[in-house]
Amino acid sequence: MIIHTQAHARAALLGNPSDGYYGKTIAFIIRNFTAEVTLWESPELEILDSDEDRSRFRSLDDLVHQTRLYGYYGGVRLIKAAIKKFAEHFAARSIVLPHRNFTLRYHSTIPRLVGLGGSSAIVVAVMRALMRFYDLEIPKTILPTLALHAETEELKIPAGLQDRVIQTYEGVVYMNFARHLLETQGYGAYEPLPKDCLPSLFVAYSEEHAEGTEVTHSDLRSRFDRGDRAVVAAMRKFASFAEQGRDAIVAGDTARLGELMNANFDLRRSIMTLKPGQIAMVEAARTLGAPCKFAGSGGAVVGLYDSEKQYAALRDAYRALGCKIIKPKT
Repeated sequence: MIIHTQAHARAALLGNPSDGYYGKTIAFIIRNFTAEVTLWESPELEILDSDEDRSRFRSLDDLVHQTRLYGYYGGVRLIKAAIKKFAEHFAARSIVLPHRNFTLRYHSTIPRLVGLGGSSAIVVAVMRALMRFYDLEIPKTILPTLALHAETEELKIPAGLQDRVIQTYEGVVYMNFARHLLETQGYGAYEPLPKDCLPSLFVAYSEEHAEGTEVTHSDLRSRFDRGDRAVVAAMRKFASFAEQGRDAIVAGDTARLGELMNANFDLRRSIMTLKPGQIAMVEAARTLGAPCKFAGSGGAVVGLYDSEKQYAALRDAYRALGCKIIKPKT
């Protein structure tokens, strides 16, 4: 039997980056981009390389291009970490996995290092494949935490729960990561929101402005842990944006949602040093009257548009910046 599983890209609509700091966020899935895993039984356990992991190149220029596109680490380390955490999860519950080996192959169309959840999508897709292969279940509430620990504990990558939650639940989700919830039950409160309440959204991204999540969160984490007043206060404010955004979405108040998105970006800019190219991506939309903010921690933004005419203007503006733009499928 050949098993196929997948997990999609995501965009943070409000509240980010507070998910790693006991905050609240709203995120939605982007079905335009997918991480896919194929798994089948085999005599030995084997993980097949993808383009992200290859070590043979046509030329020096090819090596440089691949490194810029995928970075120095591909997906194999994520897969190993996911498999290890999966096995340990069941071992801790005295559940012995059958002695069956498998071959695993992955492929991802999610743009790399632009803050659309590419790494977490691979981990979630792997764990879904393993659950089917071993005919075991990890509760939906627990899977995001286990996927997060594959990166934070095994690979020491600073991250939060948001990406894994939305990639597990899909659709649109309002998430509460209050400290008392995480410390008492190990996961937050996750509330799916009606997709048809979302206004017209766009996502723009540029691999030229790519930046790994660890670049963003390493400094932010150290400042938060030191009790930096500006950062601690900002995380509370980010959470309040998500709370208000939930109400705005349910009420169909697009104008208020846009105000909150702009405020989310302005607050982020006040506590962090952002790259000029990333700022330009937000300003390109705002100049045209479209609310806009970062979709994650890298070179991607999410915004609202009110007409096809405005979307066409946005498309031209982003093309001039060397960016790609899509209408996300949720």
